[in-house]
Amino acid sequence: MHETGKKQETAVIVGLINKSQDEETAKEYLDELEFLADTAGAKVLKRYTQRLVHPDASTFIGIGKLNEIKKYVSENSVDIVIFDDELSPAQQRNLEKEVNAEKEIKVKVVDRTRLILDIFATRARTAHAKTQVELAQSIYLLPRLTKMWDHLDRIKGGIGMKGAGETEIETDRRIVRDRIALLKERLKVIDRQMETQRKNRGEMIRVALVGYTNVGKSTIMNMLSKSEVFAENKLFATLDTTVRKVVIENLPFLLSDTVGFIRKLPTTLVESFKSTLDEVREADILIHVVDISHSGFEDQLNVVNQTLTDIGAGDKPVLLVFNKIDAFVFEQKEEDDLTESTKKNLSLDDLKKTWMNKLHNECLFISAVKKENIDEFKKVLYDKVKDLHQKRYPYNKFLY
Repeated sequence: MHETGKKQETAVIVGLINKSQDEETAKEYLDELEFLADTAGAKVLKRYTQRLVHPDASTFIGIGKLNEIKKYVSENSVDIVIFDDELSPAQQRNLEKEVNAEKEIKVKVVDRTRLILDIFATRARTAHAKTQVELAQSIYLLPRLTKMWDHLDRIKGGIGMKGAGETEIETDRRIVRDRIALLKERLKVIDRQMETQRKNRGEMIRVALVGYTNVGKSTIMNMLSKSEVFAENKLFATLDTTVRKVVIENLPFLLSDTVGFIRKLPTTLVESFKSTLDEVREADILIHVVDISHSGFEDQLNVVNQTLTDIGAGDKPVLLVFNKIDAFVFEQKEEDDLTESTKKNLSLDDLKKTWMNKLHNECLFISAVKKENIDEFKKVLYDKVKDLHQKRYPYNKFLY
């Protein structure tokens, strides 16, 4: 969305408040959407929310809110309007017509799915990742091709001209379907190659880092493996699965860093990244990394757990690691403040006494950046790998 040397695009973001997400949840989702926009290279100027029981079938939001957005977009020369939920092809078409007031399209209307796909496209480095992303983009594009040919309907209307635009649409659809079929075949070949690579890694225990996007998995990977996996404070910094051999006290095992999960993860991406997620499915131990400094860390934890269940990895042994304790802050209440306490009013020690207290050594608190509690983390990880290794290879005890 944003290329070096070009003017930074500006955006407004739009979300709904309804039974499935209250005002506080909608705010968190929009915070995340703004971070996504920033990762893609756009600057968010304003955010809009509307209370609706159900999204409007034709324009997602009500006409009054749409007019308010149109006015702001026009007055501030906004480039993109980003919606927090996936828009249907009809909603996207109608919104583009309304926002651009029947003029030539200048303002883009993008939904959360398209934004994530754009980020994945810019982050993909290897042929494998690029193929996965292109497949997801093609699947997303297929039902939305009709909006590309609306101008033909207006120009070639009338008796005898009814089918012209439709012919172009069908031609385009066939091209995209053929491309999808080709990409799926290409991914099958890559999947077989990846499967062979996994089988050739020998009999070492396999550990996979999983978690929400931007929780510090790559930083932990670099710390444990002394490698240089790309890590930065952006969403989806890692797309390609990286596997490294790690040795703790002479006990070797394989550690993989996987793509981060996110709320409302597009189903097309889950399907396209099947081989990448196989690293998670075939791992012996999962290290579930959680950013405890994030206000919605419990929701993020639940999203990852649900995604793991969805991909068939919900029954794996898990070591829960709360990262970024150095960035954790809490708001101490005044003595005369009688309002109900929230998670913001709990210290780190208070949090440890909640449901986390029942997890014992299945739950650790570290700072990968500041190297806090890393020795304890390595000790617990070593014990888990050693225990599994002893059960699987009882005669191979020379390692420990």
